[in-house]
Amino acid sequence: MRIFETRRSICILLCAIVDNMMSGILEKFQSPGKGNGVRALKDMSHGLTVMIAEPYVYTVCRIKTACDHCLHRKEKLLRCSQCKVARYCNSHCQRKAWQGHKRECKCLRSTLPNVPPNSVRLVGKIIFKMLQKPDTASEELYTISDLQSHIKEASEEVKDGLRHLATALQHYLKEEIQEISQLPPGFQVLEYFGKVSAKVTCNSFTISDGEMQDVGVGLYPSMSLLNHSCDPNCVIVFEGTCLLLRTVKEIPKGEELTISYIDVKMPTQGRRDQLQRQYCFLCDCQRCLLRDKDEDMLAGDAEASREVESSVSRLEELLSQNTEEALNLCKTLMNRYYLPDKNIYQLKILDCAMDASIDLGLWEEALHFGLRTLEPYSLYYSNYHPVRAVQLMKVGKLQNYQGLFAEAMKTLKQAFDIMKVTHGRDHGQTQQLAELMNDCEANMRGM
Repeated sequence: MRIFETRRSICILLCAIVDNMMSGILEKFQSPGKGNGVRALKDMSHGLTVMIAEPYVYTVCRIKTACDHCLHRKEKLLRCSQCKVARYCNSHCQRKAWQGHKRECKCLRSTLPNVPPNSVRLVGKIIFKMLQKPDTASEELYTISDLQSHIKEASEEVKDGLRHLATALQHYLKEEIQEISQLPPGFQVLEYFGKVSAKVTCNSFTISDGEMQDVGVGLYPSMSLLNHSCDPNCVIVFEGTCLLLRTVKEIPKGEELTISYIDVKMPTQGRRDQLQRQYCFLCDCQRCLLRDKDEDMLAGDAEASREVESSVSRLEELLSQNTEEALNLCKTLMNRYYLPDKNIYQLKILDCAMDASIDLGLWEEALHFGLRTLEPYSLYYSNYHPVRAVQLMKVGKLQNYQGLFAEAMKTLKQAFDIMKVTHGRDHGQTQQLAELMNDCEANMRGM
């Protein structure tokens, strides 16, 4: 898309500007007990963009209908005539992507009718990139070779999975890399593939669109310096493939910049287990030590909570296959198990019910379910969080559509107050929200 190319050019320009600024406001340092980290060299207010990066490599999520080049979601996409796997908005996106796709295209053709998982495609792109061009602007603070794999600390289950991934990767790349001599020197094939795969598992970022829907996976080496906190002072948002690191708290000079690696809307043990499994560390942040909000997240009858939890995966599967059946299951679960809306599994049911109702054009039901999510979202995504901003925007849009203009304006203003901090006023999603507020205001004047 032409808009994507314009925004990409702006992002590259901003990367250069922010890189020049970073020398004065951020520095790489050894964070006690965590290894590498990034800290502030001066006091920072909330709502600042402190780092911008283009990916070293990225790939689209295969389950999404998104363009392989710009990651724009679209119902009808053009397929690559050769591999039949890569999909594009139009011929412009396809031409722009060809230089990076042509070697991958040959590998994809060799695996048909099977399609490799996202991780295999991503690691394949990394290897092709390393062979042709080892350095990029995205590696200003950290290089691909600096990335930690944590392979020694990984469980046997994870190591076994990495071995399978390395074998699949070797099979996938055989059309393009037949001999060890074609790889960077000093590595055995499976050892090399395994190490790169482990680095990707620990350091890749899920790329989301303006509505916080996953559309791709990318590797941003410098951003891998950022350590985790369940109560972070920064968030990451995307504009296309461009990653923006935004401050959401006041950060005094000398304080470390942190992000959350995972969705914080889960109990302490769940967060710790996921972080240990995927990133090989035990989180000891204040939220985890205090088990903050655990009682709220699991509020209500314990047995009912477990029953609803066990139905979530089935519900998510249904939502992508049969929306009407998914909505009926949501209603059945809510009527059978009386859980408070702040219970995280009940909240998941409400989210699914709202999405299903929107897909079916049941606007009143969608708004009913959406309104019930707002209080729990404010509890779990407190202060400034992009997920809460997007949820408020969705509900405000439903209110506006149904002629509830005063209520819509109130909800949309709440979304805007958060989004101008989490995304910035110039972000495409913030501009869409501003347009929606103008539309709502015009509707109010016309009453």
